[in-house]
Amino acid sequence: MYNETNLDKIEVNAEPPIEEPARQYYFMAKCREWVREFERINGRRPSFFTQTFGCQMNARDSEKLSGILETVGYQSTESEQADFVIYNTCTVRDNANQRVYGRLGVLNRYKKSNPQMKVALCGCMMQEPTVIEKLKKSYPFIDLIFGTHNIYKFAELLYTSFETEGMLIDIWEDTDKIVEDLPVERKYPFKSGINIMFGCNNFCSYCIVPYVRGRERSREPREIIREIERLVADGVVEVMLLGQNVNSYGKNLDEPITFAQLLQEVEKIEGLQRIRFMTSHPKDLSDDLIAVMKQSKKICRHLHLPLQSGSTRILQQMNRRYTREQYIELADRIRREIPDIAITTDIIVGFPGETPEDLEETIDMVRRVKYDNAFTFIYSKRTGTPAAAMENQVPAEQVKEGFDRLLKVVQDTAREQIAKYQGQVMEALIEEAMEEKHSAEEKHSMEERHSMEERHSMEERHSPENNVTMVTGRLSNNTIVHLPGDASLIGKIVSVSLDECHGFYYIGHICR
Repeated sequence: MYNETNLDKIEVNAEPPIEEPARQYYFMAKCREWVREFERINGRRPSFFTQTFGCQMNARDSEKLSGILETVGYQSTESEQADFVIYNTCTVRDNANQRVYGRLGVLNRYKKSNPQMKVALCGCMMQEPTVIEKLKKSYPFIDLIFGTHNIYKFAELLYTSFETEGMLIDIWEDTDKIVEDLPVERKYPFKSGINIMFGCNNFCSYCIVPYVRGRERSREPREIIREIERLVADGVVEVMLLGQNVNSYGKNLDEPITFAQLLQEVEKIEGLQRIRFMTSHPKDLSDDLIAVMKQSKKICRHLHLPLQSGSTRILQQMNRRYTREQYIELADRIRREIPDIAITTDIIVGFPGETPEDLEETIDMVRRVKYDNAFTFIYSKRTGTPAAAMENQVPAEQVKEGFDRLLKVVQDTAREQIAKYQGQVMEALIEEAMEEKHSAEEKHSMEERHSMEERHSMEERHSPENNVTMVTGRLSNNTIVHLPGDASLIGKIVSVSLDECHGFYYIGHICR
């Protein structure tokens, strides 16, 4: 693996290699020359800002983009008034697209005051032809646009953009290539996401992912193991295996391997302490996977199992390929075999044709399965998906009323589930010092909905004025716990007493 220093060993005047990733390191060396010239002229290193929209897969891609930029000499900044700004976009819901368009208006003003500033867009949103046409027409100041299939070519595209006037667009419709072993700038030194597969073959009728991420492609298991071993040697204690549907991992390999078998191999890695994964499609979750999870000492006691709807009729319209009864049977089997498991889910409200009776079945499902957390979404019409052309689109007022009713049941059920742990001692991976955050709450899912009373109470009792510093840890079951401690604990797994339950998180203390 090259870094900023030994890129100098690459002969940049020779023809670029054909093989990957050697070709990309060649272009990183070329970019490094450009950066040095920028430093000579401006007396400083160029800065970059990366904004990620969307899922864990996008977040992992952004770590690769940042790693390449830092390797060639750019300096990270938290300001969008940087020399290079890149948005890694999501297009699962329309509001994600609108957020990007809104920020582009701001960047346009920044670029007018700094003409040498460069703006790049990549990710799922860029795979939509209508988006590209809009960007060309309304946002001509953008310098570089690429999609999901050729993100590994970022160094080559970056160098080409230095040499090109105007907008550079490089969008692939699909690919069978997987290129790893590129620089990565991890957000956390002690945990990391790992791509084990790319794409999706499920074609749920509401989802645009198969169209923008392509068909399923699995990485070779030996490559995954080698990457994790390198990460562990670098101080990583927890990995999250990432894929649109990890349960179908390995089916397209020359030597097929199941996801359960991959997990068994990952567990053998010495020094690795925790294994997470997402996302699991219920139709593909095997008894073998349940057995491996049950016996494992490293796989975390958390399973994200998207439901989407509790109505068999709606599930059929969604092309989910399981019934309400099959999902219940699966959830019951998982809880029976792994009693301490936390199950979380995704739910869509307002899918075309959904009736109040269908919603009641979803609400009943939440009470039946007893989720520890749920991501609840209002259906968003995505152009190009079958659901977008369906009749019987649900009126907005009905959707809003149903969403609010569902959300209350989800919150009440989750509080009951999380409260069960009070008084127990569990292990937590300490992730952050709270004084580095704007507030104590985790900015994710239902924790954004803490009551003001709970938040004020916690901040008052554990504020710097009371001479108590706090850190935030995550339990194996994904529950958050705040406890007295300092930054020296970050990255360590400690035993924590769960003293006070505050709805969706705990206040605790370390058990020495």
